[in-house]
Amino acid sequence: MCGIVGYVGPREAVPILLEGLARLEYRGYDSAGVALQNGAGLQTRKLAGRVQGLADLLSRDPVHGTCGIAHTRWATHGGPTDGNAHPHTDCNGEFALVHNGIVENADVLRRRLEPAGHRFTTETDTEVIAHLIEDAAGDTLEERVIAALAPVEGTYGLAVTWAAEPGKIVVARRGSPVLLGVGDGEHFVASDASAVLGHTRSVVYLQDGDIAVLTADGYRVLDRDAVEQERAVDAIEWDLEALALGPYPHFMLKEICEQTETVRNTLRGRLLPGEGFARLNGLNLSPGQCMRIRRILIVACGTSWHSGLVGRHALEELAGIPVDVEYASEYRYRRQLQIPGTLTIAVSQSGETADTLEALRAARATGSAVVGVVNVVGSTIAREADGGIYLHAGPEIGVASTKAFTSQVVALLVLGLYLARQRGVMAVDEGRRLVAEFERLPELVSRALELEPQVKEVAAAYAGAGNALYLGRGVNYPVALEGALKLREATYLSTEGHDVEGILHGPLISLSAEDSVVVIAHPGASLERTAELTAALHEIGTSTVAVGPSAAGLPATSAQLETPAIDERLAAMVNVVPLQWLALEVSRRLGVDADSFRKVGRYADAQSKFTL
Repeated sequence: MCGIVGYVGPREAVPILLEGLARLEYRGYDSAGVALQNGAGLQTRKLAGRVQGLADLLSRDPVHGTCGIAHTRWATHGGPTDGNAHPHTDCNGEFALVHNGIVENADVLRRRLEPAGHRFTTETDTEVIAHLIEDAAGDTLEERVIAALAPVEGTYGLAVTWAAEPGKIVVARRGSPVLLGVGDGEHFVASDASAVLGHTRSVVYLQDGDIAVLTADGYRVLDRDAVEQERAVDAIEWDLEALALGPYPHFMLKEICEQTETVRNTLRGRLLPGEGFARLNGLNLSPGQCMRIRRILIVACGTSWHSGLVGRHALEELAGIPVDVEYASEYRYRRQLQIPGTLTIAVSQSGETADTLEALRAARATGSAVVGVVNVVGSTIAREADGGIYLHAGPEIGVASTKAFTSQVVALLVLGLYLARQRGVMAVDEGRRLVAEFERLPELVSRALELEPQVKEVAAAYAGAGNALYLGRGVNYPVALEGALKLREATYLSTEGHDVEGILHGPLISLSAEDSVVVIAHPGASLERTAELTAALHEIGTSTVAVGPSAAGLPATSAQLETPAIDERLAAMVNVVPLQWLALEVSRRLGVDADSFRKVGRYADAQSKFTL
């Protein structure tokens, strides 16, 4: 979750670098630093702590220059100390670099460099790259960087400066996103477009293997053989207001409340009510290709995997195509079979999720067509896929994904409608009815948001419970998984998600009156069985919260959060909203900042009990 910012141009670099780092604070970090070219070499300032601490340090001990790089680090190799903070330098302090990613063969490279006299002063893997650049042959910084990266195994997005070439930054990417910001007589580097949006809307997304050379006057993109490459300049569609909290105390709350609009944005221009059809021109799938699909594979991680599980229900029921949903980090390492007629869908908010990208590449190697469902225009998955669906959900700053999940689900549901009608397995009248349900979604999400007062009452009433268990059936089973994940992400507490019947196969035996259970109740043939299980939970003495259109009809529940009725295939859209809000309310009661990551094992203030 580290962040990179760089600047070269006519202005003082420090204020621009600090502003960029502040815009990346949502990623979570434990240290920060800058390196500046000041005309007489390189100077660094860094510390273990927050960006504000770095700003205070720079006010006490300033450094000036118009070319510099900056970083926020989340410790992996070596603890969060002043020394381990980026930027890192070589033996003589002539090269400075910041790095996102992991050098997998860092120990091997360190042992190779030490006999040559290189002195290592940190525990990080990144420092190895600085010494490799120092040792590399080449008259220019870009030549040295290309040579130095040849033996490096692992991932990197990095920015490097050299005292001998003032006014130049060299950037490299493999597996970790980094982009260029194009200005007028000035240029920027960032790991996320939000860091440069205050200065430019024009960005160049680097591809794996790219080496970029930036000066105030321009930039060049090279490949590993130093051959110049053409890269498109993309325009950032959103503005600084999208990055501002406005009246909200948390980004998570802001993004929960934005879902009425983000759902509308994902649907905009894609529904054809009179035809009962959908318009998805970006898929780049001909009618013939749609007819030849025999299997769909969805690859994703985390929240995106949960949206994929919801999508499986819709795609199988609507389009009649068998769907497998694979955790991308597992799929990429397993033997993939060549199955004719497979369409692979890579789902990722950022479009840069490394495991999902590698899973997409692995699927393509089997001959599968690949499409992406992503939020970030110009992202790597968007570029490498044959086509896809953009979410148009705007930037997601909160740690716990909310609006991206609902937009992903909407996109997959619309894809189900599209394939069903394209393949002729859904009649026009049924398509029209489903489109009418889609058109109701923004309103129904808005009504689900109106449950805030009841959510707060539930949170107050159930303080002091023990473990948290979330249960759902059918399309609401992944909603239960997502609800449990949201609570875990927002509070760091241990939670579980299960299908309703699944608690009979182990979890039920460990439940006690100290525990809290959230049950998603939807009308249908399985509701009676769900009611029987809630009655059994009541006998145990657990506090049970019912969520869904049938919440009020479940017996033996302690509280109900009744969501609007909707076609069950679309139910995930409204049933997940109170679960998102509940997670945020729990975090508030625990005094946890739901917008900031923490390191595992470093959360000293967490209470041991699940407290609603």
